[in-house]
Formats: sequence, C-alpha cells, structure tokens
Amino acid sequence: MTDKETDKELKVDEAPSPGDVEVPGVTEPLDFGTDEMAESLEYKPSFKERFIESFLNVNKELWVILSLFVLIGLMNYLVASQRILLGLYTLPTLFSAYYFGRKHATLTALLSVIMVGLLVYYNPSWLSLDEYMPSDKWRELLAWGSILMVTAYAMGTLYERDKKKMEELRQTYQGILVILRHFISNDKYTENHCYRVSIYAAKIAAYLGLSNDYIEDIRSAALLHDIGKLEISRNILYKAAKLTEEEYESVKKHVNKGAQILQPLGGPLGRILPIILAHHERHDGSGYEKVEGDKIPLGARILAVADVYDSMTSDRPYRKAIPPLEARNLIEKMAGKEFDPKVVRAFLHAFSKGEMEVPNLVL
Repeated sequence: MTDKETDKELKVDEAPSPGDVEVPGVTEPLDFGTDEMAESLEYKPSFKERFIESFLNVNKELWVILSLFVLIGLMNYLVASQRILLGLYTLPTLFSAYYFGRKHATLTALLSVIMVGLLVYYNPSWLSLDEYMPSDKWRELLAWGSILMVTAYAMGTLYERDKKKMEELRQTYQGILVILRHFISNDKYTENHCYRVSIYAAKIAAYLGLSNDYIEDIRSAALLHDIGKLEISRNILYKAAKLTEEEYESVKKHVNKGAQILQPLGGPLGRILPIILAHHERHDGSGYEKVEGDKIPLGARILAVADVYDSMTSDRPYRKAIPPLEARNLIEKMAGKEFDPKVVRAFLHAFSKGEMEVPNLVL
C-alpha cells in the first residue's frame, strides 16, 4: 500500500485511511509524553490470553502421541488378547517419527518398551497366555522391544532426510523469490518495503500460532504483494501531489495485475494468490473490492497490518516517517474498523516484545 493510494482515498471518500498519519478526529500531533507513559501503552496480555497461548504452544502432534498412549492403556483392560496390544504400541512411535524425527521416535519407542515391561513386572498375568506366548516371555518382549527401537530409528532417519530435502527446496524457493523481487522492483524503496513487510507479517503470523507452511506462504505473498506495480508508471507511484481519479484507479489495478503475473506459475506461488488479491481489503468492508471480516483470507488480514505499519514508519519522497510507537497506536485504534482485532492483538504482542523491528543491515 502506498501513501499515494491513501491520499487519493482521503480526497475521494473524505475519510481517514490507514496510510494517513493522523488519528481520525485528532488534529494535533499525538503526544506520548514520557517513557513511563509509553510503557503504559505497551500491550500486556491478560492471564487468560497467556494461558491460552501457553496451551496452544504445546505441539498438537505431541497431544496426539500422548492420546495414543492413553487409548492403548485403556485397551489393556478391554481387549481379551493383550498380545495384540504390542502391535498398537507401534503407533505412537510411528507418529513421533513422522512429526518429530529420529531422536523423539527412539525415545517414544523406549518409553513404550518401559511401559510394557512395567506392566508385565507388576501384573504377571498380563501377557501370560501360554497358548500364544512362549514360556520365556521376557525374551519375547526383548525381541519385540528391539524391533520397535530399530523401527523408530529407521523411520526417524527417513523423516529427517525428507525434512532436510524439503528445507533445501524451501530455501531454493525463497532464494528465487528474492531474485525475482530484485527484478520486479522499480526502485530500491519498493524492494526494501516488500522485504520489511515480509518480516513483519511472518512475526505477526507466528504470534497467531499459524503453521510454518502457512507462515512461509504469507512471507512469500509479502515479498511479491506489489509485483503488479511493474505496469504502473513511477510518475504515478511517487507523485508528490494527490492523485487524480484516473491515476488512483490505475494504482488500484496493481493487485489484479500482480495476480495475473503469478497465476501461470501454480504450485506454492498459486497458494499465495488469494493473499495478494485481498491485501487491500479492510475488516469493515471499505477496501478495494468491499470484502469484509472473515471473508478476507487470514494471510491477507495479516499482510494488511504489516503493509500499513511499514508504510507509516518509512520515509517517502513526499513525507517523513512517523515513530514506531505512534504507528503502533494508530493501528490499535483501527482494530475492528480497518483491521481484524485478532491480528491487531498479535501485532501489539509482537510490538511489545520488540520484534516489530528490522535490523539496519537488511534495510
């Protein structure tokens, strides 16, 4: 989003917009006073929010593995032939190998062996069906445990190799996006803007507890969200005066033009198209296409906040940047209007942790 678009929105709709540096209804510059007052404005999550965040931070796959152990434990008392349960103890190991890798899979297998060993030790009648088990059941259990450990190690190793290859592909993909970003940028400002927005958006998404894959999609969308401006004259993009009606309509078309450029590529780039197409939509339906609320893709709602934050805190040829704290408070005031309140809360949380900053080295 550019301030040129914002200037035009002010002229046409006579209503303040996110790119503007004034709070609606406030004509004087905001005075945030002393450092103590600034600290009082920092977002402090409630106990309920902290509890929910801690609960959600526990890996969901770990809950699945623990649930499997509980289920198998219950089945110990429900299944007539307990020997069948030995095969079921393989399930937590396979899940652990698939989601966590070799180390966790081996530890899960070891835990399964220990649990079965304790059951047999303290409850000798368990697995005492001679018609199914040899008399030396401890030797049988040792063989079963060894096979389970080897299986865990092998499955975990395969998972880690696959994960390494996927990470290499991801890095290659991100590298291609960076190269593409250099080619599509009309100037250094647009290039750096997209890079900063990608960092901000990824941090906000992380505080929302989204999956790593979706965070990467959001980061990719942020890197390319202004690709449609390739076909817009630089004279329009960086015009010091307010845009005419015709110029403003030309700028608005950059979203669809960007989608048209990326659409033939498919694959991961195809997944980010909905985010790019909707990043100028607003929570109250005042955006380009008048889409509102949850109908806007979550990634686009995140990108909108990151885009506006960087726009306000960056110097432009026609205006100076405003301080990050002032931009933070402006965005907070727009929650429920311009922006999704849930996304704004995540932004405020990241800001309070000092994570809405980009090192000067990458600027």
